[in-house]
Amino acid sequence: MGSRRKARESALQMLFAADVAGAGVDDLVRYYWSELNDAEMEPASQEFATRLATGTLSRLEEIDERIRSRAEHWRISRMAIVDRNILRLAVYEFVHEPTPRTVAINEALEIARRFSTFEATQFINGILDAIKRDLDETQPQEHVDTADEDEAEVQPPAEDERSASA
Repeated sequence: MGSRRKARESALQMLFAADVAGAGVDDLVRYYWSELNDAEMEPASQEFATRLATGTLSRLEEIDERIRSRAEHWRISRMAIVDRNILRLAVYEFVHEPTPRTVAINEALEIARRFSTFEATQFINGILDAIKRDLDETQPQEHVDTADEDEAEVQPPAEDERSASA
């Protein structure tokens, strides 16, 4: 697993904790990195995770409004905690990080596959795709450098694809 995905998963865990415990951002980050973190995570990945979590929490109203606008017949408070925080994290990354939006969606879906259900993955994909379309119309992304996106776009071929090409 790539270091950026691990960072996103750490950010999700911090958002989950904030959602459940309602802890202050500074206390949450300090506690997470002192007690719950992956000791092998690189400092740059820790910084990315912290930036994603704190940025998302600081813009929660803006992010939730974007989600609300596309989550027809769903109140955010009624969504599963993991699912709403995956959505929040991806929407923050859409708007406030240089990550290509398609990469942010793919990463959100991979994380949802790991931490949620198949149905939730479809739900998350639908909402994020609609928000991406909205943003592409109003705030198109210029050239975005994907050089730092490890493993997000380049996956090794499946075993049967490798043997077929041999």
